[in-house]
Amino acid sequence: MEALQDLGGKLVELPRDKLDKLDLPETLRDAVLEARRITSNGAIRRQMQYIGRLMREVDTEPIADQLQRWEGKHTAENAHFHQLERWRERLLKDETAVAEFMRLYPHTNSQQLRTLIRNSQREHAANKPPKSSRELFRLLREATENQSSEE
Repeated sequence: MEALQDLGGKLVELPRDKLDKLDLPETLRDAVLEARRITSNGAIRRQMQYIGRLMREVDTEPIADQLQRWEGKHTAENAHFHQLERWRERLLKDETAVAEFMRLYPHTNSQQLRTLIRNSQREHAANKPPKSSRELFRLLREATENQSSEE
């Protein structure tokens, strides 16, 4: 029972567009939307109990699976951004990393990549804002996304 209420609490916290993507019965969806409007603590508690009661009649496994996938996607995105950060650091410190990056992502504009690396190193040495470093990160993100979309 409490597990269903906890799952219902996650549904209440979801953004509207993700809530719309879930295949929820209309009564449950309406109860979740109503719980968002309520401000009184006692009323929220009663509404959450009502949501838990409604969820007993619903197969919650697909809902829980989708919520886990969305949470996992966030984790995967973070891992991807950390990988891009590591690439940027390697490119700025190791001259041989450019050749390796170009081998893995051949559609990248090598001249633009080298220019951004050089400008970023100059900015870092002069203690200037990291404008080129940000542009380098954007270029790396575009290159890796283009590669994965072509595969």
